[in-house]
Amino acid sequence: MIKGLAAATVWSTDQERDLAFFIEKLGFELRGDTSADGVRRITVGARDQPDVELALVRTDGPGPGPAAEALAELVRAGVLGAAVMRTDDCRAAYEELRARGVEFLQEPRERPHGTEAVFRDPSGNRYALVERPAAGDDRSREWSEVCD
Repeated sequence: MIKGLAAATVWSTDQERDLAFFIEKLGFELRGDTSADGVRRITVGARDQPDVELALVRTDGPGPGPAAEALAELVRAGVLGAAVMRTDDCRAAYEELRARGVEFLQEPRERPHGTEAVFRDPSGNRYALVERPAAGDDRSREWSEVCD
């Protein structure tokens, strides 16, 4: 039986650059960095969530080709949403991350599921940064439908 999420793929057009972004800008920690058969596997994760990792996977996978270039173009265009990240204070996190140079596509705003800001990584993947509504807020029910 499935017990939970262990890792999720984040497509990367440049693993070194994206690794620096997750470590230096978002404050994630490096969980793994190994190579086998010419493929580098890098995983990072939020310091307060040791059981979930993001795997920074090269868009060219096992090699270049039309499919790899199409995937890279979709990533660079910002078409792919990568993840929803939780925070206790969306506005404060937005200001802190923006000061570190994170590119935001949407400032924090009230949404049905909480306060949300949207940013992108250097490859182009989009992320929602969401603050859960306070207990008793009518929107708190909707949070579980989006994030839990």
